[in-house]
Amino acid sequence: MSTAATVPSRAAVMAQAGTENFPVGGRLLAGQAGRDLLAIYGFARLVDDIGDELDGDRGAALDWAEEELGRIYSGLPPEHEVMRSLAASVRRRSLPRRPFDLLIAANRLDQEVDRYETFEDLLAYCELSAAPVGELVLEVFDAATPRRLALSGQVCAGLQVLEHLQDVAEDHGRGRLYLPSRDLARFGCEEADLEAPTAGPRLRALVAFEAGRAGSLLAAGAPLVRGLRGQARLTVAAFLAGGRATSAALRHAGWDVLGARPRRSRAGFARELLRSVVGR
Repeated sequence: MSTAATVPSRAAVMAQAGTENFPVGGRLLAGQAGRDLLAIYGFARLVDDIGDELDGDRGAALDWAEEELGRIYSGLPPEHEVMRSLAASVRRRSLPRRPFDLLIAANRLDQEVDRYETFEDLLAYCELSAAPVGELVLEVFDAATPRRLALSGQVCAGLQVLEHLQDVAEDHGRGRLYLPSRDLARFGCEEADLEAPTAGPRLRALVAFEAGRAGSLLAAGAPLVRGLRGQARLTVAAFLAGGRATSAALRHAGWDVLGARPRRSRAGFARELLRSVVGR
């Protein structure tokens, strides 16, 4: 059986798009730009699913993803439907290969590293796992300047930290922890605290602290929206709004990330989208 037959199908990959910050931007757009953003999302989600959930040899499956990427950039037809959709977008937008390679590298790192000592270490991981997505979004709109990429990196890091906070229980069940070890110690938390049905006061205080850091990253990157126009502005504003609404959902849940996964509301997202689009 080929590796393509063992990894998730395109339908399974795209079914998750309704709950995540990144595809929101693509789903807001009609036409080719929206389809290209969703093709990028499909690749990122497929590689993440391989790195997080695949039964069997994940390293070999990531090798396969890298080979599929090589076929795309060599002008050869890839096997998987997700990769075929991506190939069309790569050709149409002249997307660079490096951000895709970094996303694969992030998932290779996940097979080796399951704890981060400091917040700075976590941000270095976000440079592999999150910043490349923002770069590709800007490339779709031919808007990837050095300043915009720097601002995008801040937004993407903030989104990634918030996602890690939402997924504390799920990640811990997989043997991973994205709460920095020094911060756990600073707030008097132990990993055993993550096995409780609901978060205790010390863990809630830690989650609130990390969410504040994520909010600062989003605020630092927010000027990116004001420098864009049209579809690019709407797309990036949607990412920013998704992060802000997620932060509000965490706060509304009392910073409890061990019970039901905190999810943003549609109304909350709509309010934040309007705020983000007008540059606030």
